[in-house]
Amino acid sequence: MATISDVAALAGVSTATVSRALNGKSTVDPVLAERVARAVAELGYTPNGLARSLRRRETAVLALIISDVENPFFTAIARGVEDAAQAAGYSVMLCNSDENTAKERRYVEVAAQERLAGVIMSPTTGGSDVRPLTTHRTPIVTVDRRLDSADCDAVLLDSRAAAREAVLHLAENGYERIGCIAGPPGVTTADDRLDGYRDGLRAAGRKYAAKLVRRCEFRETGGREAAVQLLTRPDPPDALLVSSSTMSVGVLQALAELGRRPGRDVGIVSFDDAPWATLISPALTVVAQPAHAMGQLAARLLLDRIGDGSRATTTTTMAAQLIVRGSSARQSARSDA
Repeated sequence: MATISDVAALAGVSTATVSRALNGKSTVDPVLAERVARAVAELGYTPNGLARSLRRRETAVLALIISDVENPFFTAIARGVEDAAQAAGYSVMLCNSDENTAKERRYVEVAAQERLAGVIMSPTTGGSDVRPLTTHRTPIVTVDRRLDSADCDAVLLDSRAAAREAVLHLAENGYERIGCIAGPPGVTTADDRLDGYRDGLRAAGRKYAAKLVRRCEFRETGGREAAVQLLTRPDPPDALLVSSSTMSVGVLQALAELGRRPGRDVGIVSFDDAPWATLISPALTVVAQPAHAMGQLAARLLLDRIGDGSRATTTTTMAAQLIVRGSSARQSARSDA
């Protein structure tokens, strides 16, 4: 079977020139392109995964499309992706979609048009259109969230099990009316965490009450508004499961404005172990996600996919860790009081 090196030797050009010619690059001299075409025909060469890999390595750039670059969770994912990519000789183009499907679509189109080696993405709310990537056969790996519109590798967290454990922890610490500030509908992680919240209530023998749940954007303002709405009810929750650290900043602002203390008045468990979580008093109980490891794995899967596009797609689900601190230790808070 003829190889790209055989084509290059017969045409009297480099393998890089063969790769560019086969992929229609305008930078190839027409005379050389014609020699490559004749060599391909004479040898019966068929471009395969190797040729594609050479083309991808020529760009040596991956795109990382995340929903919020200010969210420490996604920042850690980005660092993990870059660490793995740099070790393999690739650079990373960081794209912030802002949970905006139109903005995400523009980044997807740029990645396809520029023939980037591959894309790692955390899909936005409302469904992501990745047809430009699939049309160009650009490899895709999703991280944190699933993508229903394409068959691709994914690195996820077992958010449902983590939320269930967090709710059980609050119940075991004596909290009776456990509420939830969840992410927006349609985001797979937000939906999974709300399902896990319900699972935890059932396991603890508590009834689900929709009035103790608010759904909002994964933003500080969303967390604050949702917390104010819940905590100013005639029958407010005495504990909250919060779906992200950025939301938790807003929740803590609301507690301060209302004169309530985490742990003593309102138990708090938040997803994401943000750098500031141990700097407040009491320290924040968190569901720590292995964000850096998720980013590294996503990058490795993408690099493997670039090297061999025929591999069966995989979904890897990682576990979170509940780290108990003062914001959910109701009994000890009462003792201190």
